[in-house]
Amino acid sequence: MHVIGTAGHVDHGKSTLVEALTGINPDRLKEERERQMTIDLGFAWLTLPNGEEVGVVDVPGHQDFIENMLAGVGGIDAALLVIAADEGVMPQTREHLAILDLLQIPTGLIVLTKADLVDAEWLGLVTAEVRAAVRGTVLERAATIAVSARTGQGMAELKTELQTVLAANSARPDLGRPRLPVDRVFSLPGFGTVVTGTLLDGALSVGDEVEILPGPMPARVRGLQTHKTKVETGRPSSRLAINLAGVDAGQMRRGMVVARPGTLTPTTMIDAQLRHLPQATTALKHNSSAKFFSGASEVGGTVRLLDRDELAPGETGWAQLVLAQPVVVVKGDHFILRRPSPSETIGGGVVTNPHPIRRHRRNNADVLARLETQKGGSPEERLLEALDRLGPVPLAAAQAEAQAEAGQAGDEARDNIAALISRGDLVEIDGPALVVSRGHWTLFQNQALGILTQYHAAHPLRSGMPREELKSRLGQRLEAGRRANWSARVFNAMMAKAAADGVVVSAGSSVRRADHQVRLTTQEQALVSALIAAFERDPFNTPSYKDCAARLGTDLLAALLEQGRLVQVSGEVVFLAETYASMVERIRGALKVHGKITVAEVRDLFQTSRKYALAIMEHLDQEGITQRVGDERVLRA
Repeated sequence: MHVIGTAGHVDHGKSTLVEALTGINPDRLKEERERQMTIDLGFAWLTLPNGEEVGVVDVPGHQDFIENMLAGVGGIDAALLVIAADEGVMPQTREHLAILDLLQIPTGLIVLTKADLVDAEWLGLVTAEVRAAVRGTVLERAATIAVSARTGQGMAELKTELQTVLAANSARPDLGRPRLPVDRVFSLPGFGTVVTGTLLDGALSVGDEVEILPGPMPARVRGLQTHKTKVETGRPSSRLAINLAGVDAGQMRRGMVVARPGTLTPTTMIDAQLRHLPQATTALKHNSSAKFFSGASEVGGTVRLLDRDELAPGETGWAQLVLAQPVVVVKGDHFILRRPSPSETIGGGVVTNPHPIRRHRRNNADVLARLETQKGGSPEERLLEALDRLGPVPLAAAQAEAQAEAGQAGDEARDNIAALISRGDLVEIDGPALVVSRGHWTLFQNQALGILTQYHAAHPLRSGMPREELKSRLGQRLEAGRRANWSARVFNAMMAKAAADGVVVSAGSSVRRADHQVRLTTQEQALVSALIAAFERDPFNTPSYKDCAARLGTDLLAALLEQGRLVQVSGEVVFLAETYASMVERIRGALKVHGKITVAEVRDLFQTSRKYALAIMEHLDQEGITQRVGDERVLRA
């Protein structure tokens, strides 16, 4: 299915042409009919000679309603640039033509209306003027057809030519990600909320669960109509009316988007290539205010120029748009910028990245190179660049990113991912469940090793760094250039891969570099030897933890505990590891023979004090080896 839209100066006969083509007066409002001037969007449809039904969006031509016009032309497949033969090219003709060119409308026709009011010579002069006006735009090669809605002149030819240009225009792809920018909202008795728009990127069916963005607000598709005919499924590029359940008309407004839950995310920051119109009255300066239009949305914002301080009329440059309210756009969407005051269309461009991580540094070579790759690289290159920013993602999410980045169908997306994996540009993590770009994986390893190196230097007596601390610091580090939204599963998978590659050693709750070893100085070794000798002289009546810390210092004592050379069984009681092991075995043996044991009996068994006996038995209780029953202990089953 296709949708066409009108464009052109006020009073050049756009609505009259639409009514002559379709039999439907597109002016819906009472005020429009009284003033005989289109104020808001109008809608109609016609049947071409080959039987195809085509939706029609009629737009206002007056300069005061240019922003209503912008809400209607974003999703059209072809434009009818309407110019009155008795007046020729006028100011809004040029502005509408510039908008069509900025939006890169795929195809169109030039329609000279009111041809019955002029002679052949005048018509030739107007035709020449029009050809000069469209030179260098998307309508440069468009056919010019002279018509008269009053006499019917040229109307049959117009329909035939329209059929030809639409047939040559490739169908919009079904990306499995339907979205409908809302251009009209109303309520019908007995039905409730109805919204209309041009459906893009996928199909919607009756009964589908949807969400309204930005919001989000959950809703359900209660009914669908195309050209006032009920349908069960709406197809991409069709004009669609959706009867929504779950939302009130008062909650809806033009510019919202109907989408499947979880498939689209609103944004307030956009990376884009921006073209400043040659006819703009002044240069566009960095941090200028502008109105942003895309789909049916309109929001204010600020233009941050990334590669210069100002953009002269006719120049193209990189920009980051910071928007006052969230909008829903995807990579490749076209947009228009208008100056708020004095009101003027100043340019437009293409969304390169709808979700930049943060504000970019200006005049930065790496930033500009990434933007160029996102804009013009091969599908595989653009996918790899996107995944490099996103970090580790599930395989299904990588395929969805491939579809979003390059408009690829499912099979093509899978093939591109498989090619990247086979070349080593994508690394499989946790088996094939997660993938990460080679660049992101290398950065992860380098950052992890750098953090561990710093930690080992600061704490040379500790065998490793706590895993959670490493995770936190890695997230802060990686966010400077790439996303690092670590879930426990993703982080553990990345660390397991790093350990399998021999980069790190993971032991329990700590991680260390594979080449890290705790090495004692001569002085530290002497202190340790002296303490160990004290433990060996009286193994069951050992120095207290406080005494050990005073002799060694807390870091060196912690190292001995971490290495397992000492075992701390209570806040104050510490044993040599071999002493502790023999005590546990002797207590087990006594319990197996006698079935039970008291603290006093443990004291006598080791010729120690009650303090040490009670400490070891409470420790064994905590370890699940023994169980207290009254004043006695038994082996736990």
